[in-house]
Amino acid sequence: MTTSRLEAFSDGVVAILITIMILEFHIPHGVAWQVLRPIYPLALTYVLSFVNLGIYWNNHHHLLARTSQVTGQILWANLHLLFWLSLFPFATGWMGENHFAKVPVAFYGMVLLGAGAAYFILQRTIVRHEGQDSLVSRAVGRDVKGILSLTLYILALALVSWNRWIAVAMYVTVAVTWFVPDRRLENISRNSSLVN
Repeated sequence: MTTSRLEAFSDGVVAILITIMILEFHIPHGVAWQVLRPIYPLALTYVLSFVNLGIYWNNHHHLLARTSQVTGQILWANLHLLFWLSLFPFATGWMGENHFAKVPVAFYGMVLLGAGAAYFILQRTIVRHEGQDSLVSRAVGRDVKGILSLTLYILALALVSWNRWIAVAMYVTVAVTWFVPDRRLENISRNSSLVN
């Protein structure tokens, strides 16, 4: 099977998740700026989640664009990723509505960790199928950035009971490092096309 069907399905899921997140906002009654104050924490959480979903969508696209075909294992690895991404609306709403309380912040971190691990597994599944000499394998390499991200999520979860704001800062730090799409796949593809 080609990657187009898998990519289209995944794109649709991410679009629905973003839509669900914005529907969590209740229209405030009133016309003054002060009526927006109660939704401020939810809005901040929404921005963080929107950026994270955008990062996964972007990198997922680049990963599948360099993948030759889809196997059953790749399908299941992709569904595993979509499972964790599907928890974003709930985690976003819970953390935002409760003004970054420790348990919702910890749950949000667990969702981030689960999604990061699932993406790492999807990458490895594709590399195993494509082979060690494939474009994907050469681009991903040892995936230091991905492993560092997972490490920061684990560290944030360990620190959340001590200081939830440090955990949130670590979630933001990981998002900032991934904000620019993963250039490894673009660069390796561009370089190989110049050689051919």
